[in-house]
Amino acid sequence: MAEPRKELTFLEHLEALRWTLVRSALAVGVGMVAAFVFKDVVFDRIILAPQRPDFLTYQVFCQLALKLGLDRSFCMDHSGFTLMNTTMAGQFMVHIMVSFVAGLILAFPYILWEAWRFVKPGLAAGERKAVRGVVFFASLLFLCGVVFGYYVLAPMSIQFLGTYTVSASVPNLVDLNSYIGTITSLTLWTGVMFELPMIVYFLARTGLVGPSFLRTYRRHAYVAILIIAAIITPPDVTSQIIVSIPLIALYEGSIFLAARTRRIREKASPESAQA
Repeated sequence: MAEPRKELTFLEHLEALRWTLVRSALAVGVGMVAAFVFKDVVFDRIILAPQRPDFLTYQVFCQLALKLGLDRSFCMDHSGFTLMNTTMAGQFMVHIMVSFVAGLILAFPYILWEAWRFVKPGLAAGERKAVRGVVFFASLLFLCGVVFGYYVLAPMSIQFLGTYTVSASVPNLVDLNSYIGTITSLTLWTGVMFELPMIVYFLARTGLVGPSFLRTYRRHAYVAILIIAAIITPPDVTSQIIVSIPLIALYEGSIFLAARTRRIREKASPESAQA
């Protein structure tokens, strides 16, 4: 038996939204405190790991290059730069910022679940069934994007930019804030970009975007993807291709998802499909 929807007043909606935001903020705070306490793990094993030659990504690229008969240009023997802190409170502020980003990533599935709890009472039974599992898949896509950004984009950016020099007499002394900003921005924005299929799904559910629209503007989307890849990666073709492949795959998956959603809507409501 379907659960009846409860009509709330405007103030009751505001109160529910307020508690949703409060609980989400508390979840981020808990994750932030945990990351702040376990500083050695967060920095030595995660944040600072991509600058070391023994990082997993560098080892994999090196082994693949050697198996393909290429030279050792894909192997990272040294970081090519030295991290430094230039302000009195620099390391403490970096610690706070990294803890916040870690708390946000850890709490992201819970934040989605809170958002779902807030929206769910206003949905009909059929609408709830249609978006079943949205929290799980949205969280999975976000975490996949974060992992891709951390293990692929961040190491490539660090290896290229950290070792690039205009002259051997000019050493690279990288500010700690610049390094941390590169790591966190790449991981977070990649996680957000990996939410593309979920965004298309909701647009398709509302009828704003259909599979024919996505197919018509496929070439435009590919150009936009290449531009985005060029912006967030080092200026070399290999990095742009590596980044573009999963984004193109996500776009094609979004077309399939939109087509499937359209079929579900037409089956559920033939008269609206005819219109």
